[in-house]
Amino acid sequence: MADSNTVKSRRDQHLERMRKKYPEKQFADDEEFFGQISDDYDQYEQENNAYKEREKSLSDMFRADPRSAYFLNDMRQGTDPVLGLVKRFGMEVKDVLDNPDMQEKLKEANQEYLDRVARSQELEQEYNTNMDATLETLSAYQQENELSDEDIDAITAAWLQIVRDGVMGKLTKETIILLANALNYDADVAGAKEEGEVAGRNAKIVEKMRQAKKGDGLQNLNGKNNNGVPGQATGGKSMFDWANEAN
Repeated sequence: MADSNTVKSRRDQHLERMRKKYPEKQFADDEEFFGQISDDYDQYEQENNAYKEREKSLSDMFRADPRSAYFLNDMRQGTDPVLGLVKRFGMEVKDVLDNPDMQEKLKEANQEYLDRVARSQELEQEYNTNMDATLETLSAYQQENELSDEDIDAITAAWLQIVRDGVMGKLTKETIILLANALNYDADVAGAKEEGEVAGRNAKIVEKMRQAKKGDGLQNLNGKNNNGVPGQATGGKSMFDWANEAN
């Protein structure tokens, strides 16, 4: 009986973790296993560098005017933004709003805000519509192909991974292979179908020639009594005639 207290190696622990993160992959060999680790590390570095750049930008802003840090902290604690502005920058903010020279700039800034809100609502509506259609498509595909919920989960996980990689500007070798295979699928199916049709016609030709030699009483083409008349051993038919009948 296996020891229930057996401790998994660090490699097995990491392998199990990777398979949970990428259920569509098996990591059957070290090339795939360590390749995914390398890809994950590259993505982590990209995200970490982006985070550091944003953090530096905020730090520079706070150092240039510490009031901005206090203002953001007030908002984090639930303070009304307008009150927070007055609290940290004084009533002169109202003077800015009332300044005639600022009216055009304030109007443009407000329009930018309205456009952003409208665009956000439009994108949210489009997302919800597309997601409803996506779920219906997945359900129909699952029924048509008799797939399990685990199969659909794996397909969805692979799709989400491609989307995440795309947002980060990342294209892995595995994704390239996946897309290349998908693009060549129709051509491969058509080629296989054509090869099958040709093989079928050839088989029919061979079978008919065998029947002609065995069952029609005609002499074999290579027999001693062959009088040399073209096509006599095949019932007076050429290979082209057999090919046409096999279609």
